[in-house]
Amino acid sequence: MKVPDDWHSPGLARRFACAIYELLILAALVLVAGFPFLAFIGDATSGWRRHLMQAFVLAVVGAYFVWFWTHGGQTLAMKTWRIRLESLEGGPVTRPTAIRRYLFALAGIAALGVGFLWAFLDRDRQFLHDRLARTRLSASGPARP
Repeated sequence: MKVPDDWHSPGLARRFACAIYELLILAALVLVAGFPFLAFIGDATSGWRRHLMQAFVLAVVGAYFVWFWTHGGQTLAMKTWRIRLESLEGGPVTRPTAIRRYLFALAGIAALGVGFLWAFLDRDRQFLHDRLARTRLSASGPARP
């Protein structure tokens, strides 16, 4: 598919800064969401409770990303760094597409970050999970030379 002339990808440094900010937001989200979980389940440091807690954290983080990506295409950190997630056609992302992107990103992280390192090789500097989910990151600010 041909990329429109007015589209430009955010730089890798901008995305890295956004990711750091996103990690801070996610840490706070998981901390707050974990309190009720631990109040009901109790100690989650070993056994089946630990696995349940891990699944809960992945679900909370997934819900955060999917909700924001489908409601405006930007998480809180992406708004700050003027990065937008959109479909390849430039439109909004649907819920199934956002879920696919999240699951592909998890797989990329599990594969030692290969999905993110892909951006160094990609012609449009897109992540592997964006290629697989048929989405793209777009800089919502002015293009840099």
